[in-house]
Amino acid sequence: MTITDTPALGRLGIWRHFSGIPPELAKQIESNGYGTIWLGGSPPADLESAEEVLDATESIVVATGIVNIWSADAAEVAESYQRIEKKHPGRFLLGIGAGHPEATQEYTKPYDALVAYLDTLDEGGVPESRRVLAALGPKVLKLSADRAAGAHPYLTPPEHTAEARAILGPDKVLAPEHKVVLETDPVKGREIGRPPVNNPYLQLRNYVNNLKRLGYTDEEIGDGGSDRLIDALVAHGDAASIARRLHEHIDAGASHVTVHALPDHADPAVTYREVAAAFLG
Repeated sequence: MTITDTPALGRLGIWRHFSGIPPELAKQIESNGYGTIWLGGSPPADLESAEEVLDATESIVVATGIVNIWSADAAEVAESYQRIEKKHPGRFLLGIGAGHPEATQEYTKPYDALVAYLDTLDEGGVPESRRVLAALGPKVLKLSADRAAGAHPYLTPPEHTAEARAILGPDKVLAPEHKVVLETDPVKGREIGRPPVNNPYLQLRNYVNNLKRLGYTDEEIGDGGSDRLIDALVAHGDAASIARRLHEHIDAGASHVTVHALPDHADPAVTYREVAAAFLG
């Protein structure tokens, strides 16, 4: 593998807050057959969390999902990328994004800010093939195709994946995140899945606007999200039914799908093991 190759992500990855992947869990995820560990929660520019996971594992890819362009200096991120690439060549993918306007006072003209950030990454020697963008709408999806290896959408059903693939073209990385609850009682599954979807995401206009583009109404999005909406965004059931739902992303054009096990505070070990076994077969 050369420095300009996009890492092989595999078909299946996991998404978890960067503070929640100790070395033993990282090793287990790798042994389960996952191809990529995505570090969520806006990892700092030093990328030490990614380096720690890489240090603890042998070959799995580590990606950020995502570094926030408002809180992580682009030049420092580029320096951190170079440090990691030297130590673990070919195993790191940099995911960046503009985050949420409600969370960032500096949130103005996010598209222009993304372009400027990418320019700085270019200057710092981060190849387009080693970065992906958090992308929901058509404009940033097109930017993902033009200036990066592809896109890492968050909180999206397979219907969005199909639209994203049409914009990205056939060869770009498309790696959506999907929440899962290993619970066969649908009422309990929704009880676990609804709170982390509602707060914060159904209160953030970039996600709300994206769901409206997909045809969900204000009534379905309001009051915690309708059952139809929650079922679209959170796969719940046994491992086999969850795997079928995840495969819908692949069938819709995803090159890789990322398992976000809920609840976030619980030990995800059983979910990771059973879902991987069912999905990878």
